[in-house]
Formats: sequence, C-alpha cells, structure tokens
Amino acid sequence: MRDLRHKARAVLFTAILASCAAAAAASPTAPLEQVPAPIHAYASSEMILAATRAGQRLVAVGDHGVVLLSDDDGRSYRQARAVPTSATLTAVSFSDARNGWAVGHLGVILHTSDGGETWVLQRSDTSVDQPLFSVYFTDAEHGVAAGLWSLLLITADGGHVWKPVVLQPPPGSKHADRNLFAIFSNHKGSLFIAAERGAVLRSDDQGASWSYLNTGARGSFWTGCALKDGTLLVAGLRGHVYRSADDGRSWNAVPSGTESSITDIIDDRGQVVAVGLDGIELRSRDGGLTFGVKQRDDRLALTAVVAAPNGALRVFSKAGVVNP
Repeated sequence: MRDLRHKARAVLFTAILASCAAAAAASPTAPLEQVPAPIHAYASSEMILAATRAGQRLVAVGDHGVVLLSDDDGRSYRQARAVPTSATLTAVSFSDARNGWAVGHLGVILHTSDGGETWVLQRSDTSVDQPLFSVYFTDAEHGVAAGLWSLLLITADGGHVWKPVVLQPPPGSKHADRNLFAIFSNHKGSLFIAAERGAVLRSDDQGASWSYLNTGARGSFWTGCALKDGTLLVAGLRGHVYRSADDGRSWNAVPSGTESSITDIIDDRGQVVAVGLDGIELRSRDGGLTFGVKQRDDRLALTAVVAAPNGALRVFSKAGVVNP
C-alpha cells in the first residue's frame, strides 16, 4: 500500500502492528494494557477507528484507549468515565443498550454493562503481537473477535471465557494466516468476516466453524455489511467493492468510482453509505449496484460512519470526530 503513514485504517492492519510491542515496553511501571486511558480535553481529536449504536447512544473507540459517548445524536461527545487500558481500540459492538465489547491492540477485549460509561478488561495477550481488529455479538452471551494472522476467538458466556477457533487453510494455501478485518451478520444470523487477499469467511453456527467464500478478488477487504434483502457487500483496498445477491455463493465487482481505500460501509435505512481514505464518501440508493462519490477538500482519512438515532450520519477520522 502506498503512503501508509496517511492511511488510518491501514495503519492498524499493516504498518504499525509492531508498535504494540514498542508501546508496551514504553511503560516502566505497568503493561500498556493495564494503564487506564487518560481523560483529557482533546479526546475527540484522537484517531477514532470504529463507532456503533448502544440503544440511543453513540459509542466510538480509538487511539490510546479512547472511548467517546454521545447522547445527543452525535452533536457532542464526552469520554467514558473508566477505561482500563491505553491500548488502541479498533472495534466495538453492543448486543443491547447496556452490554458492549471493544477490542484492540495487545489482544485486549473490554466489556461494559452500563452503556459504555465504565469498562473492564476481559482479555489481553502480550506474549504475541496479534491485535484484534473486529468484534461482533449476536446477543449478550455469544460473540466473536477476530484479528491478525487468522486470530479468531468465540465466547458463549458474555466474554468471561474466550475460546480460540482454529481455522482450516483457505483453498490453495497451506496455512490459515490471513488477517481478519471486519465481522458482520445478515438477517438470518449467519456471520461473515471481510478479510485479507479477497477472502470472505462465513459461519452458520455462531462462529464455531467457518468456510471460505470464493469472491474472485485479490485485494484485501476491510469492511462489509449485509442489506435487509440479504445482499452482501464487502469493500476495502483501492476502492474495491464486491457484491453478492445469492447469499455469498457468487460475487461481482462493483465500480465504486474511486481508487481510495474504503474503511467502513453501512446500510442506512435502505441507502448504502461508505467512507474511506483521502476524504471519500460513497452512497448507493440501488443496493450497492452503483455508487456516487464525493471527496472532502481536506482529504481527511475517514475511518468510520454510523447512523445516529435521529437518522443523521456521523463520521469519524484519523483526526477524531468529524463535525457535521
């Protein structure tokens, strides 16, 4: 990838993975995963890498363990009262308005039972340099977390115990070593993972076993979503978008209108919305068959998008919250 320094999401997936170990070594008194996130006035300007809804609240996570909360549809944000780690957080998922999980570098998994106000550490692993990139909970008990080199964990008790899942090598490969970037689900409850080297994985048993779907793509997929009609969309490197209208059995490349990498894609009340590097924003009103593209003048790297309870779209970036 070109110019990794300016690619917020790509930073997580490739170039600065080595920073996990370096950052941990920088604290002489306690491991980084045990150093609480600092509370400071410029938290909303930290790099934000993921955002979601927790009932009527917006929750966003990012660099240095920052967790931002908004109870006014994203017009203003405040920090969570207590986050027990300063490790970069890469993804967040809520099963309901109160129970949520966040994952990130150093293999950390955090849990909240009060809507994101306070968090506890469920897991960390500094013995290997394997950050987690995504987390998804289907209910308050069953969840999946995924990350570097096919790191895959599942829980059936709300995260009290996380069990590793050993993937089979993809067809034509000897090792299951692809980076797993984004977990999402369809309305039937099937789980999918957008992954490295054009891979999409599927599970129909809450993550216990997985199969590889043949997309025909080569570039990495960083994000994905399922539309209400079952259409699957994955997107990522160099603006590539692939679409399946038959439950993942076959895939077609969709012209996105951009070569800038796409970092997040969502279904917003029947409209597909995506954001990406170089300040791009994409919208589709025909189920991902065609996209319109616009680009910010400042070329700010956009990292996440979420629909607020009032319907407004809220966008985040490597420079934090993007003001409406």
